[in-house]
Amino acid sequence: MRLSTKHLLGIKELSAEDISLILSTAQQFKEVLQRPVKKVPSLRDVTIVNLFYENSTRTRISFELAEKRLGADTINFSASASSVSKGETLLDTVNNILSMKVDMVVMRHSASGAPHFLAKHLPETAIVNAGDGINEHPTQALLDAFSITEKLGSLEGKKILLIGDIMHSRVALSNIYLLNKMGAQVMLSGPPTLIPPNIKEAMGVQVEYNLKKALQWCDVANVLRIQLERQNQVLFSSLREYNLSYGVTKKLLAEVDKDIVVMHPGPINRGVEIDSDVADSHQSIILQQVENGVAVRMAVLYLLAGKANNN
Repeated sequence: MRLSTKHLLGIKELSAEDISLILSTAQQFKEVLQRPVKKVPSLRDVTIVNLFYENSTRTRISFELAEKRLGADTINFSASASSVSKGETLLDTVNNILSMKVDMVVMRHSASGAPHFLAKHLPETAIVNAGDGINEHPTQALLDAFSITEKLGSLEGKKILLIGDIMHSRVALSNIYLLNKMGAQVMLSGPPTLIPPNIKEAMGVQVEYNLKKALQWCDVANVLRIQLERQNQVLFSSLREYNLSYGVTKKLLAEVDKDIVVMHPGPINRGVEIDSDVADSHQSIILQQVENGVAVRMAVLYLLAGKANNN
């Protein structure tokens, strides 16, 4: 089997079958990562450029590690240390890189749609979206789905709550697309100013502004970071007020009479959207998400390189 698309630009473009294939392939790679020798030479003839125009820690390291585990040749590009700072355009940069015979580009950019722009102009090169503006972050949604499936057995029928800054979160959008495609129920909770007013009808999700009621409903709570760097106006009174109303605390979880799974895509603002004693508790699978990210990204790179049909 192989993916129905040459690129991973977003979950929106994937079918349920694509998602299932990525998750099942990731399971195989996770088993590889448990071995003493964690490398497989699947992509030893593939050259991948990591093109990061935005700061990143977990996502970048996760992709780099996935590439190394697969035996790919990698080139790491940072906009701040490149000719971009001298005025070079995105297309100029990529054309220069591709003249070196690159097979795949993993791209993070602050502009929504930047990976789609690359795919349009560079149809022969596989493009992987590692986060574009406030649009999508597909590999995060895939690793979240993998982590939920690992914990609960499946996605179908599960009640997944996304908490926080929905309006500015590319993680939220990719998760909503994926969970809807895979038969999960989705609810959003957060300040009204951080939830798009028409999202309930547009995306087929539930909205509950009372966090305690929302937690009572869900099987899994995926807590999102407040995207202060993307907010161009004041959307809530203070971080302390936010924590009092929408912070996931040990006290709040104790009032909910069920043992829910707690997730967070990172980076965590401890004491704001989630307290340390929750992030580090037995209910949290945050570190498992980080671990699973490598296996999921290995699966994405392997499938997009077209290697599944060759083995």
